[in-house]
Amino acid sequence: MLGLDIGGSKTRGMVWSGGQVVADASAGSANVQNVSVADARKHLAELFAALGHPAAKVVFAGAGGVDTDDDAAALSALIAPFVPGARITVVHDTRLLLAAGGASTGVAVIAGTGSAAWGANDAGDEARAGGWGYLLGDEGSGYWLGREAVRHSLHQMDLGAEPDLLTRGLLDYCKLSDPGELIGHFHAGTTRRYWAAASPVIFAAAAQGHAEALRMVDQAGSDLAAMAHQVATQLGVPGPVVLGSGLGSNVPALQESFRKHLAAKGLDDVRILDQDPIFGVPLLVEAQASAAAARPTAKS
Repeated sequence: MLGLDIGGSKTRGMVWSGGQVVADASAGSANVQNVSVADARKHLAELFAALGHPAAKVVFAGAGGVDTDDDAAALSALIAPFVPGARITVVHDTRLLLAAGGASTGVAVIAGTGSAAWGANDAGDEARAGGWGYLLGDEGSGYWLGREAVRHSLHQMDLGAEPDLLTRGLLDYCKLSDPGELIGHFHAGTTRRYWAAASPVIFAAAAQGHAEALRMVDQAGSDLAAMAHQVATQLGVPGPVVLGSGLGSNVPALQESFRKHLAAKGLDDVRILDQDPIFGVPLLVEAQASAAAARPTAKS
């Protein structure tokens, strides 16, 4: 079987045979919300070549922005030519994250370039919160933090204040000399991944006690916790809540804030994902096969 984790900046593919990983490779993003269809197809071709053109019978792919059956069908159609005859399943990438956390029910929270929460309960009900994209939401994400740092720096400029620790760090990241240059720089074609990559500036300032940076980090944790709580409440599950992706898995300050705000809402079963979401594919494929076997078959 073949697993695909299709992110905003890269696509990772992994092939299992006999329960063992036999191929693992990465290429550029194949997410058509981030790249053109032509580039997505090109990156998939590069990935399948690097994987040795596996003759997979089952393909399970997770991708951000898969919100409708049409989204899933469009991505499945891009993958299909590379795996003729395979059964292809495309889901939102939060499902990979929950499974990689060792759970079949509960809530998964993505905190990376963007943000989203998704969950499922024992009855098979599903719910989600966020994941609307950076123009409509993505609170608590890397992009959100980067944008908030820009807003802080411009507000300080409007007040006539000298650039503070956070602003200086942001200007160094952007290779600019004056806060006023941030306006044009922000609107001059920089990507959301570019601003998400500025998030370490905020975390570094927070670690040095910068009050506004500390507020941003705490707000990010609060917003992510609110999404998780909303999904858990809708589904009636006490957890687990699995936090992952770039920020979620790697930034202790954000993890601490997330745990604190969830605990205040009565949710204490929090797991920080310590492996890539693609490792959730085998559990999802197994669950899919079990569900198919449990369905009644028509009698001839």
